Amino acid sequence: MGTSSQIEAGAEGSIPRSFSLRQRISLWLITWAGYLLIRLICPTLRFKVIREPGCLSDGWGAPGGIWCFWHRCVIPAAYRLRKNGIAVMTSKSFDGEYIARIIQKLGYIPVRGSSSRAGAEALLGMRAQLEQGHSVSFTIDGPRGPRYVAKPGPVVLAKKTGVPVSCFYVAVERAWILNSWDRMVIPKPFSRAAFYGSSPIHVPPDAANEQMAELHQQMQESLERCRLRAEAVFSK
Repeated sequence: MGTSSQIEAGAEGSIPRSFSLRQRISLWLITWAGYLLIRLICPTLRFKVIREPGCLSDGWGAPGGIWCFWHRCVIPAAYRLRKNGIAVMTSKSFDGEYIARIIQKLGYIPVRGSSSRAGAEALLGMRAQLEQGHSVSFTIDGPRGPRYVAKPGPVVLAKKTGVPVSCFYVAVERAWILNSWDRMVIPKPFSRAAFYGSSPIHVPPDAANEQMAELHQQMQESLERCRLRAEAVFSK
């Protein structure tokens, strides 16, 4: 995701890419199909919200939070947290382009980059959004996995900004499961959904490498705890 020195030295980037006519048509179709899917299905969901002590409101009323969640629940999460001006890291790939266009329609701020491409550059963009008072969010096992393995970007960003990291997951009672690397969930209409948010993780500005590794592991455990407890709502 990039070292601390890279984060200080780089700059926020959103390098425009040129696409072929076929790609531009595909982007238009995928963007509108994804947006309409979310807008048609997700308003029928019935949400239950569960928060650990210190967890910010799922309405994101408090500015400047660092949030992360598993890529699998991106569809219900994108709907639940829409129109809050949250900055979201998206890759500079073709997939990242249509994701950026969809989330913009939902009121998010895309910051381009990923753990594999322009990671330090994107973290600088996320830092700039925090400084402007926005919350930021990471689909932390994206863009292509491994599934349920957290990358260290939020912990690095928390160290540089003093903003704590919180995790969440949105489980859905009834859903279609895609045969993709993340086993993405597409909620079925009129299903119940459970939003589970964790207590924040504070990262000291002078944290050494060993402590950073421990905090990264703590974030990994929080992400899995959120997933398991959200899914447990419907397993009883």
